[in-house]
Amino acid sequence: MELRNIAIIAHVDHGKTTLVDALLKQSENFKIKSDGLKELIMDSNDLERERGITIFSKNASIHYKDVKINIVDTPGHADFGGEVERIMRMVDGVLILVDAKEGPMPQTKFVLRKAIQAGHKIILVINKIDKPHARPEWVLNAMYDLFLELGASEAQIEFPIIYASAIQGKAGMTANLAEMENVETIFQQIVSFFSPPVIDEAKPLQMLTVNLAYDNYKGKLAVGRLYAGTIKKGMVVAHINRAGEIKKGEISSVMIFEGLNRVDVLEARPGDIVAVGGISDISIGETIADIKNPIALPIIEIDEPTIKMTFGVNTSPFKGREGEFTTSRKIKERLDRELETDVALTILSTGSADRWVLAGRGELHLAILIEKMRREGYEIEVSKPQVIFKEVDGKKMEPMELTSIEAPEKYSGIIIEMMGKRAATMKDMHVDGGNVYMDFMAPMRALIGSRGEFLTNTKGTCIMNSIFLGYEEYKGEIGGEARGSLVSTETGVSNNYGLVNAQGRGKLFMGDGVQVYEGMVVGQNAKAGDIAVNICKTKQLTNFRGKNEGLQDQLEVPLTLTLEDALSYIGDDEMVEVTPKSVRIRKIFLTENERKNSKRQSQ
Repeated sequence: MELRNIAIIAHVDHGKTTLVDALLKQSENFKIKSDGLKELIMDSNDLERERGITIFSKNASIHYKDVKINIVDTPGHADFGGEVERIMRMVDGVLILVDAKEGPMPQTKFVLRKAIQAGHKIILVINKIDKPHARPEWVLNAMYDLFLELGASEAQIEFPIIYASAIQGKAGMTANLAEMENVETIFQQIVSFFSPPVIDEAKPLQMLTVNLAYDNYKGKLAVGRLYAGTIKKGMVVAHINRAGEIKKGEISSVMIFEGLNRVDVLEARPGDIVAVGGISDISIGETIADIKNPIALPIIEIDEPTIKMTFGVNTSPFKGREGEFTTSRKIKERLDRELETDVALTILSTGSADRWVLAGRGELHLAILIEKMRREGYEIEVSKPQVIFKEVDGKKMEPMELTSIEAPEKYSGIIIEMMGKRAATMKDMHVDGGNVYMDFMAPMRALIGSRGEFLTNTKGTCIMNSIFLGYEEYKGEIGGEARGSLVSTETGVSNNYGLVNAQGRGKLFMGDGVQVYEGMVVGQNAKAGDIAVNICKTKQLTNFRGKNEGLQDQLEVPLTLTLEDALSYIGDDEMVEVTPKSVRIRKIFLTENERKNSKRQSQ
């Protein structure tokens, strides 16, 4: 049976995982159970299903006639670009999906650049042609421009064009939906346009570890492409780590992918994507080679991190109440485990046994790690995200982002004003169908935590996407949004009377009957500066009752903050306390005296 190894890449929410669903369901070796199957089969992780995005790359295989097609579903968000960069080393061709209405977006540019740099042949799939106001011709022209801009070769620009409605499981070579019946066209193009893996029979065993998986019985599994040689169960191999050190190891199990499952085999052939067990200390980017002639494959190069946050043991008065893992040893073990599978993550020591600085690709990258940890039972506290500056030739350099904004045309003035305050430079602007589309180049630090403000000022209609461009010389001080917090002065339970008094000062984050402690942020001040409030205060009881008493004590609906909201909200003197049951914002120094002393010392 012939082989084809392909990756499917796209901007977030352009229908990549939905297309994989259609390919799986219409393949010859995939059987749908009688009790039905969920949509977005490849998004098996709870976080992925809730957010509707792919976070972790996954493997599957399908059969079309006498060809086995290995498919890798990759994340669409640039914050998880480490996954995309690795996957490019495992495949021979790429399907790139683009929305028929939106066209190429910032992350489209990012993932396509990685595919072009890897030298892969590319098939363009213009998806969602059933969408109202779809404009496939405009999208096709925009994609040609993007290929040229990214320096694609002549062979890469001569790409096949497929039109599809992944949600309906249909595709064709023209944009006429009525002529489409299934996704047969995609199968045909994959087999005819992409070449099978090139195999040199004379080369000794070489396998590059691109991903890691865990099995309850087999332990840690190395997933990757078998570049040369045959790998067998019980075989003694050489494990070459990232430092070039060679250790002996024995393969305890060999598996290939069939459908969504890993299937045990006695041996795997070169060119296939395999999972092998038996080497417990293997990591991503390392080589499994022939024991007699060990030759390392090139190490996977990953873009450097641009955002950092401090993770620490929970030190709030409520520590240990809601989490199972609260000690520095348990948290460090969990972070080290994450490093094994996430090569885009870096952990830096702070000199403290219960504090670590984590550097990643973006806010979402680190927020997903925090969310995973809280769901697993960990209690931690994290600081405000900060950009990572560099020094080049004695000059301070900072990371820049290309930010694309889509909103109703009437909000264009306020958006331009807000971006101007953030030292942004407009690169492009056009109006289409009553919406304005704008591209800005802006310092990354100016955009941290700004999404909520943009949504508020555009009545929730603004769509923002950004991608890291590179480092430029420091742009100077940027005036941020003037705001303050409502800070609790007491430890106790929030009370309706205290809350009603406090809500006149700003917007509350909680309602009645919530446990709070001194120094906890309970709301946002309507003006600059912090205000101390006592939301645990109760009303003094008397024997007198006025005619209208109680009518004015109406409590407004509080603003419930998600983890991302809290990370966007906090200032430099605040932290987010994260537990399996709660997300709380607190001051670094809980008492007012401590905060005053800290302020005096900093001056």
